[in-house]
Amino acid sequence: MKKNPTYVADVLATALAPAIWGSTYFVTTSFLPHGYPLTVALLRALPAGLLLLAIVRKLPFGIWWCRAFVLGALNFSFFWAMLFVSAYRLPGGVAATVGAVQPLIVIVLSRVVLGRPIRALAVAAGCVGMAGVALLVLTPTAALDPVGVAAGLAGAVSMAFGTVLTRRWTPPVSSLTFTAWQLTAGGLLLVPVALVAEPSLPVPTIANLLGMAYLGLIGAAATYLLWFRGLARIEPSAAASLGFLSPLVATLLGWLALGQSLAPAQLCGFAMVLASVWLSQRTMMPVRPTRPDASPEPANRPA
Repeated sequence: MKKNPTYVADVLATALAPAIWGSTYFVTTSFLPHGYPLTVALLRALPAGLLLLAIVRKLPFGIWWCRAFVLGALNFSFFWAMLFVSAYRLPGGVAATVGAVQPLIVIVLSRVVLGRPIRALAVAAGCVGMAGVALLVLTPTAALDPVGVAAGLAGAVSMAFGTVLTRRWTPPVSSLTFTAWQLTAGGLLLVPVALVAEPSLPVPTIANLLGMAYLGLIGAAATYLLWFRGLARIEPSAAASLGFLSPLVATLLGWLALGQSLAPAQLCGFAMVLASVWLSQRTMMPVRPTRPDASPEPANRPA
């Protein structure tokens, strides 16, 4: 049995998405105005979705109108809303640790929705990854807020359902078109919430515009194209485990760009996260069978 090189390439391409998402905190705090999380989420999703729609020029059809809005809500609107509530009410480390339960939820949902078997090694890898994230970002003085914890768990469940249903509801269109539908639907659902819940944005600065352009073009359009393409090709639980790369990259950026220090516990967390991702991919990776009728070449071949 041999490893499938195509699957490995798909995993590496999909891993770019959560790795880039790890830069969201740095870009948001360094380039965007503070206090407008839902408006920022709206501006991150909707312009990117409309841009992709202008490129593909294909609207949903039939049942895909409903499915696009369901997936847009799960993967963007509700997920981002709960993420921001959790981030505002909990220290960053606690919010990241609560959200790290998502791969375990995906394993259970994959069994219920897709009929995938639950592998003990995959569960173990998810637990190791969650512990690694806790070591990476959790501080001893972190406080727990029940509403924040509930929002973090709700966001993890939402993204987990979105991950599994994206695999189940693979439409007969390209990944680019599928991404355009979901981003646009998610952005449209955020419009009334942002208008009611938040004041108007101030006049944007050059830094604000650059930050929004990065989050929209790179952090949404490009990365979710890779993410949804990956979900069509690799197991949902394998894709979900790649989400552990986000807090890892965020911590690295804090160290490199913001001068934050790395404690020995964080270095241990780095190692645990990487081990978890490797073990998850190893567990879910399909193998390519060798030909059963293949026989070794004879040692001496007649001339």
